[in-house]
Amino acid sequence: MARLSRAEGQERNRAAVLAAARTEFLDRGYRSAKIDSIAERADLTRGAVYSNFPSKRALYFAVLAAAMLTDQPDAPEPTADSPREALAAFARTWVARLPMYMDDDRSPARLGADLLPEILASEETRRPFAQLMKLNSLLLGLALEHLAFGDLRTRTGRRVRVAETALTTLHGASQLAAAAPGFLEPFDVVRACAQLADLDLDDAWLPPHLPFAVRARPVDERWSPPAGAPAGGLVAILGLYRLSTIEEAVRAAPPGTEVTAVLVSGDPAELSALARLTLAEVDNCLRASFPPTSWPRLRVLHDDAGAIAAAAGVPSVSDATEAAIVIRDGRIIARAEGYGACHGAATAAN
Repeated sequence: MARLSRAEGQERNRAAVLAAARTEFLDRGYRSAKIDSIAERADLTRGAVYSNFPSKRALYFAVLAAAMLTDQPDAPEPTADSPREALAAFARTWVARLPMYMDDDRSPARLGADLLPEILASEETRRPFAQLMKLNSLLLGLALEHLAFGDLRTRTGRRVRVAETALTTLHGASQLAAAAPGFLEPFDVVRACAQLADLDLDDAWLPPHLPFAVRARPVDERWSPPAGAPAGGLVAILGLYRLSTIEEAVRAAPPGTEVTAVLVSGDPAELSALARLTLAEVDNCLRASFPPTSWPRLRVLHDDAGAIAAAAGVPSVSDATEAAIVIRDGRIIARAEGYGACHGAATAAN
């Protein structure tokens, strides 16, 4: 049998820890789960577990993210042709995965019952989660706008507040399904979300008027992207405290511009899994309920190692990072760093 390389061995150990942790969380619940027991199930040492995950919370986030990204049933391509139909389908997809009153405590549907309490436990997780929810609302809002207005991006056609209201409703349903089994009537939640599509919340996006916001400066630099990075367009490098600013790039960039949000963090070992989990939750529902032609024209990439950021000229990142570059014909033609960088780069792209 061929000997595994160091990287292959690390990946095998990580997979073994994730599998063992999922079983432990299902059997004992998150609160009662023990790292020593997880190590024993994985046939590894306690130190091997901590070498892959810095805390039980980080491991919990990673288990939930892995489940969200892999435990998805096949479904036919969605055919909704209106925001109302799509939002109803989105809600149906969401509530279909919630635990039912007859599920026991070891049901996979209850695996995430402790997620929100863990997020609420500290400012270190609350603040990025709030920004991740802002990004989720933007993604859902953009899909609703496309169904309603096509490719037109108007100030009066914004649907992000409707998306925020729908996600508030659905997250509340998730918490009640976990805390009060049998209380929730899923069909009522679906009908309520469908009604939200017709709400007029006086929603409009206005360009920021900030005299202290940075402006993009013209440059002429070679763009040498790592694998998976965008080849052109506007690329924003955003820490998890600055995610909502990507809307400035989406709204202000010229029509047809490819906009990419590259997510970075000062604590990727814990927060990158939370980011993947939170965004996958909405992305899965979007893809199951909105036709592909209405999916958001916004690409989101996770840059745990900072490779894309470094290629963009941002070698040091934190959760407060905000930088953006404009790429054209294999060259970086403009860059901006600091508060307002997304809007500055979008303006430079015109």
